[in-house]
Amino acid sequence: MSGRSAMDGRADSEGRVYQAAGDQQIIEHHHHSSSDWRVVDSSRIESVRRPTGGRAPAVFRDRTELTERLHTAVEPGNCGQIYVLHGMGGCGKTAVAHEVFRYATDVAKRIGLWVNASDPAALRGGMLAVAADRGAEEGELLAARNGLRAAADLVWDKLDGSEQSWLLVLDNADDPAVLQDGWLRSSPRGTVLVTTRQAAAHRWTDAELHHVGVLPPEAAAQVLCDLAPQTGTVEEARSVADRLGRLPLALTLAGGFLAHQFIDPWTMARYGEHLDGPEQVGFIDQGAVSLPGEDARGLLSRTWQLSLDALSAQGLPESTTLLRLLACYGAAPLPLSLLSGLDKAGLLPRGRAEAALRGLLDQSLVTLVDAGVRCAQAHGVLMASVAAGTSASAVPELAVAAARLLDKAVPAVPQRGPQNLQLRLFAPHALALLQRSNELSITADALDVALRLAIALHRTGDYLTAWELASASAAAAEPTLGAEHRLILGAYSRAGRALFRLGKFDAAETLLRRVLEDRERLFGTEDPDTLDSYYGLNLPLQQMGRASEGIPLLRHAISARSRVLGLRHPLTLRARAAILEYLHDSELAAEVDQMSVPLPLECATYLGEGHDETLGARHAYALALFRLRRLEAADEGARSVVDEYERRYGSDFPITFAAQTLYARTRASLGHFTTAIETMNDVVVKRERSLGTEHPHTINSRGYLAEFTAWAEESQSSAD
Repeated sequence: MSGRSAMDGRADSEGRVYQAAGDQQIIEHHHHSSSDWRVVDSSRIESVRRPTGGRAPAVFRDRTELTERLHTAVEPGNCGQIYVLHGMGGCGKTAVAHEVFRYATDVAKRIGLWVNASDPAALRGGMLAVAADRGAEEGELLAARNGLRAAADLVWDKLDGSEQSWLLVLDNADDPAVLQDGWLRSSPRGTVLVTTRQAAAHRWTDAELHHVGVLPPEAAAQVLCDLAPQTGTVEEARSVADRLGRLPLALTLAGGFLAHQFIDPWTMARYGEHLDGPEQVGFIDQGAVSLPGEDARGLLSRTWQLSLDALSAQGLPESTTLLRLLACYGAAPLPLSLLSGLDKAGLLPRGRAEAALRGLLDQSLVTLVDAGVRCAQAHGVLMASVAAGTSASAVPELAVAAARLLDKAVPAVPQRGPQNLQLRLFAPHALALLQRSNELSITADALDVALRLAIALHRTGDYLTAWELASASAAAAEPTLGAEHRLILGAYSRAGRALFRLGKFDAAETLLRRVLEDRERLFGTEDPDTLDSYYGLNLPLQQMGRASEGIPLLRHAISARSRVLGLRHPLTLRARAAILEYLHDSELAAEVDQMSVPLPLECATYLGEGHDETLGARHAYALALFRLRRLEAADEGARSVVDEYERRYGSDFPITFAAQTLYARTRASLGHFTTAIETMNDVVVKRERSLGTEHPHTINSRGYLAEFTAWAEESQSSAD
């Protein structure tokens, strides 16, 4: 038997590469973990069947013409259109979307899908949850999140094929660039509704635009009367509403305040008198298009300050501290689990956090949302206003506490494992904290947490989010820390490793080489970080066919790690396993034969049978034995690795496919064609489903299947 079995494949320690005709190089992504988990379950997927943009308005006022138009848009038979609601922050765009969502699901009987489009990670996570809702399978979702197939194409394929009509809301798309790469499309099966602060028509081609402004006088007054009945007359409500610029967000905050003053109730007249005082914060709604007659945004700070003053008078001064802490983060949903350590962060006494949060909820300053996990969320305009109104002297303590809370929530030593929704939800908050910090020590602490979070996301296979967080964090912290800071270089290194996982080998090599040169110059050639760069740069070089450049780097990493960290340190053993996958056959035999103890056994002895590096070494060693034509041992090793991967990850995980492929090759080489063909056929079917028929992995798998089938026919013919 000749052909593919004689070919030399190249891969890194977390991926297998097999050559096909024409020397096509293909990388398969996979991950190891010592925990027993399955790839996808509902707890790891965002909730998209409920709005996450804050609570729906208790009573919906005005907007009659607009809502009637949008109600018509979701009536049966009306599909294929994109609608864009634009206006400044706090004007009620999301409230309109809530009302249309309610009508679409309750009256028009459509499927309602709600996605937070405020940043790339949130959009991607929400849209993949939409795909899951519309029938995408585990393998398809995993491939899309790992960058192995176009995520937007998967989502819209599932939306276009939906049996039920739907309404898709893309909320808070204030940066239209986030929707590039095919995320915003029309479909014959549904209607798309976008909310944004950006009104420029050229950004929303083929969409129907609707401006959402402040409320008219009568409707604005009625909102206050709805929220706080019996606190004043309609005339007094109109006067207060005018002072608030008739901005719906400001009206909601004012109504929430008035409705929760029980011991010493306020009237609307009294509230209006306090609004006549000097403006406390000149807040500017950054990112919104300036519109005539809409300059009421500076008044927003008065509404939340009155609410906080009232909470303090009620014995809840901690509510002020908590709101200011939340303003250190982003406006995206924040998992409530993050707030469980407020006392340990030195910010609030034990037991007071719950009461402080309840006070903010009562005053409509914060709302609870279900984003797949329970979260707190405040309006982005409100958060920016609170941040602007926090005294400079208070900022450092708040930022330190915010960094400590994230530090506690992110694993100290990130491990490979399943997709983790909660980690993904932390990402925009880690970045927001960095962007709002300009003190050296605080920025360093915040970047350390953001980098560890990026590593944790990377090790769950969420390479896109890891790359976005690492690169954006480095850019945000570099002006404060300097380009040569160890953490800055660490963040760029992680960004480079994520680019490699996304298949962008040229970009990965450029970035990783730059980091290596800086680390060599600053830290020396045997610093652990520098050694990590030697190991990392080897990865894209191997995939680009430049093994002669990569192998010396990897050999240096092995020898230096052996001296600096020890021969049996996990990182040393990882590099020793990796080189088994990259060496040419002429060198591989010497490498294997000079081992006094097989590498998998050595890993098991010093790290344990269940350690990540032990399982990775077993896989690499089985592949090496196969390439050396030691087929019986390779077959036994491949079978045990397949069993372990299936137990840990399930049968639809990419590394399981890689191990199954190796096992099929060993079976076929030993003449067990039935098992080889059955195994390879299963891999082909699953890869076609998850990656598509033209993906290189799928093509490669079909090539093996055809080869094994031909061998079986040849064998049968010879027997006859």
